[in-house]
Amino acid sequence: MAYSKTENFSRDLAQLARLAKALAHPVRIRILQILADRNACLCGELVDSLPLSQSTVSQHLKELEKVGLIHGEIEGPKTCYCLNLPVLEKAMISFSKLFSGICRCSFQGGKK
Repeated sequence: MAYSKTENFSRDLAQLARLAKALAHPVRIRILQILADRNACLCGELVDSLPLSQSTVSQHLKELEKVGLIHGEIEGPKTCYCLNLPVLEKAMISFSKLFSGICRCSFQGGKK
């Protein structure tokens, strides 16, 4: 069995990779969009907004929560989910720095 060697990379780079992996599914991106559009914490409305079963939506929510992009609060028998804005802002800055560095290197090398 092969193991990833994330310990050989900086903590920031490993976190950026975890964020990228969490965003690597269109359902998760759509969940973030829904939460941003509604500007509120949502419970069952997320399932109603997606063409997926409740258990599938829950699995995607778990992945987003695991990396901190969203957080859930238990309200009675339901969990309500909200965007974690400080983590999202940090992710935006990290991805921006990554792509700016990549693009700068590419353009300096004469490639477009």
